[in-house]
Amino acid sequence: MTYVFNRERTFKDEMIDGLVTAYSRYQRRIPATSGVVSVSAPVPGRVSTIVGGGSGHYPSFAGLVGPGFADAAVCGDIFTSPSAEQVYRTIRAVDGGAGVLMLFGNYAGDVMHFGLAADQARASDRIDARIVLVTDDIASAPPEREHARRGIAGDFFVFRVAAAAAHRGDDLDGVELLARRANTVTRTLGVAFDGCTVPGRTDPLFTVPDGTMSIGLGIHGEPGILSVPRTDADSLARTLVERLLAERPAGADRARILLNGLGRVKYEELFVLYRSLARLLHEAGVGLTEPEVGEFVTSLDMAGCSVTLVWTDDELEELLSAPCASPGYSRPGVVPGLDSPVRPLGFDATVLLATPPTVAEVTAGGALARSALAAVADRLHELESRLGDLDAVAADGDHGTTMTRGIDAAVHAADRAGPSASAVLSAAGMAFADAAGGASGALWGSGLTTLAGFLDGEVSTARLAEAWAAVEAAVTRLGGASPGEKTLVDALHPFVAALRESDLSPAAAWASAAAVAQEAAAGTASLTARRGRASWLADRSVGTEDPGAVSLAESLAAVAGVLP
Repeated sequence: MTYVFNRERTFKDEMIDGLVTAYSRYQRRIPATSGVVSVSAPVPGRVSTIVGGGSGHYPSFAGLVGPGFADAAVCGDIFTSPSAEQVYRTIRAVDGGAGVLMLFGNYAGDVMHFGLAADQARASDRIDARIVLVTDDIASAPPEREHARRGIAGDFFVFRVAAAAAHRGDDLDGVELLARRANTVTRTLGVAFDGCTVPGRTDPLFTVPDGTMSIGLGIHGEPGILSVPRTDADSLARTLVERLLAERPAGADRARILLNGLGRVKYEELFVLYRSLARLLHEAGVGLTEPEVGEFVTSLDMAGCSVTLVWTDDELEELLSAPCASPGYSRPGVVPGLDSPVRPLGFDATVLLATPPTVAEVTAGGALARSALAAVADRLHELESRLGDLDAVAADGDHGTTMTRGIDAAVHAADRAGPSASAVLSAAGMAFADAAGGASGALWGSGLTTLAGFLDGEVSTARLAEAWAAVEAAVTRLGGASPGEKTLVDALHPFVAALRESDLSPAAAWASAAAVAQEAAAGTASLTARRGRASWLADRSVGTEDPGAVSLAESLAAVAGVLP
């Protein structure tokens, strides 16, 4: 469990504050943003690199920011992607005019939020913001579906290559090309001996039966895909090396290796394992250059480790040897910008901290929208623990806290917005997305802001059906899910269909449709997850309702209780 924290909800921000206070020689916090920036960035005319994702993986991501390494990192809550708004602010802060390359693991929430932020930066600020996904985990998808693999400890090598290329002055096309090349030749496989526990919870996200180990762990606490008897270090090394060498590029004979501790396996144990890894790779004709052993991409207190190989050429070797200085990793040499004056940011988001005046007088629709959101907040707080338990079956167990964090921010914003229902819901949607982060934040934020465009004035049942059909279209476009894939769409789609077919009054139609949605959410227990993190452990999800479908259906039912 996590022993040292104040409150679960403040853990990320207090961690960032402590990090930049301790390592102000390398980095500083971006004002009004859950991100950090190198003291040497931005540099006018140079490409900037941004890394990021959920917290809980130190030194990834914020600990890898500093001169010579990443220019900035944007951090979400524990195992939750940062919001698009936070990413967008970070892009603006670190842009030096030559473009920005963002690098992160291939996870649904990160893809949504970083993608939305890149779109906004291009459209609003003419910043050429691009994305490279890290897909090194060989356990998460077969070779023919490399694009679907998740990113784990291979992040480190891909980040290093991109950052070094940017610091030597390569243009954005060149930096992006090298990052993609590094990702293509990077492979990782991990093993878990026990699960991890997030701050505020007493039970681990998963457990490994005594005497066994789980091959193919995920860095968000996702269990492995294969359970085998626990063995000694020599045999474990053989298992990991054999699977990694199965994807050895033709003719490759030189590699760098990263032996990464996940949090609870100690350095001495890693060195015992490395002894066997090095021997086996030497016997296989692999020349290892400058091995790295330690903690680089952790998972809170998970008992486990991973092995990463990046198959190198002369240029990749040069970039991976470039000097850098950051809290979590430093490389000796002349580090560019380390002793230079701190550079001004491209954008200071403190201008956004001013609290807008509260709109006291609202229309009847605006008041109803506020009441509906408050009812949803009450219900989600009642369900917080249950939603977390449902999510922990095949994912990371954070759905309950994500939803309550998002809806609390939405209610706070709604109570100050107005006067119309449209203004209230628009403010609520933006606040929800920013506070919640993750896939749920993106989807609910999109849904609320879409709904805002339809609900001013007198609202008929037909208008409600039209509005929610637009919400369904927006959510499915953003998340890519279809009915039957065990997501919130499995509650949303029947809700919309029931509204369309109803000839009742708006309130009665809503209540009836909400009951249909609740029944559909309960029915997701029989489905197999096909989207998001739960899809990686799809079989484990069978027999348990989808937490996203449950939270949506119960929210719709809560609103039914306040409609006149």
